[in-house]
Amino acid sequence: MLAVHAGLECGLIGETYPKMDMISYGPELKGVHSPDEKIHIKSVEKFWIWTLDILKNIPLVNPRYPAAK
Repeated sequence: MLAVHAGLECGLIGETYPKMDMISYGPELKGVHSPDEKIHIKSVEKFWIWTLDILKNIPLVNPRYPAAK
């Protein structure tokens, strides 16, 4: 695992929910936002499985973040 400066969406969401814990993760990419952008296909499955596991374990109600009214 490698930490890099990325995650535009986290920055945008963080402006609205400044106390929310967030991560940005995803498969290995090269040449991002360029005509040479490529994804390392073998790295996709790991993140797909992690994403499904995260979604299965999200509580329906989080006391730190009451439902929007």
